[in-house]
Amino acid sequence: MKTTEIAIIGLGGVGGYFGFKLAQKYASNDTNDVVSITFVAREETYEIVKKNGLTLLSPEHQNSIVKPNYLVKSITEIPKTDIFIICVKEYDLEKICLDLKDKINENTILLPLMNGVDIYERIRKIIPQGLVLPACVYVASHIKEKGIIEHKANAGKIIFGKDPQNPHFEPISVLQILQKANINVEYKENPFVDIWTKFFFIASFGLVSARYNKTMGEISESGEFREKAILIMKEIEMITQKKGINVAKNIIALTFEKAMTFPYQTPTSIQLDVQGRKKANELELFAGAIINLGKELDISVVETQKIYDEIKKELE
Repeated sequence: MKTTEIAIIGLGGVGGYFGFKLAQKYASNDTNDVVSITFVAREETYEIVKKNGLTLLSPEHQNSIVKPNYLVKSITEIPKTDIFIICVKEYDLEKICLDLKDKINENTILLPLMNGVDIYERIRKIIPQGLVLPACVYVASHIKEKGIIEHKANAGKIIFGKDPQNPHFEPISVLQILQKANINVEYKENPFVDIWTKFFFIASFGLVSARYNKTMGEISESGEFREKAILIMKEIEMITQKKGINVAKNIIALTFEKAMTFPYQTPTSIQLDVQGRKKANELELFAGAIINLGKELDISVVETQKIYDEIKKELE
């Protein structure tokens, strides 16, 4: 029986959580499924995981530790791989794709577990071959220390679908591998409605929180910050209408309902990065994508452009 080789690129909150589940299922000797797991980890994380394994602090797993079949420091060391699960920050995506390009053949599968609505297109600009499965992910996890992932709240969830460039390929094998690892996963032929629905939330709240250093609760309240989030959502809504993405008609109300499920004082990741004056952040992922799509589709996105310019100036 042929072994399915899987590589997890990025051991942050997302890659660490889902990579842990895959390694827990398939790295042990008591499984009949022929699946091999490789982790790609950077310097210090590599050393810690090599010595101690990957730790997941979660109500699901009672502080467990796993070790993958293989652990490497760079993509160049990855053995022949059937499925690449990409879990990096968006500002690292192009470099990762360039490093991966020569390892991709027509049957190689890429599953990007990343935020953003243009991830598929950005991968395809560099990697025209292979099978890229559009996806979005929901998981409340983060790096507590290098090699230690902390997960809270509900079980993480992956939604993924068909490659628009290869609509005849049915990724059932990927679905089964994830399901057997007790991962909450949903397969949809077209996952772009889900990807955009999530983007309404993360982009609007992310940009307003980053610009004004306000929590999710403060933005959700009536007032100027709620109105600024609504203006960004309306610009995103115009883009979805022009692109034919059939999000819910009450998507703005639904987005605020989702925000209200978080504790009042919850910050966003881009807010923490901008307030920490980190040059590497998700500004291009959110505002950059809206601005570029606005230009492409001839849609005015003045609110997003204004906040983008102000955040850029703040980081100078």
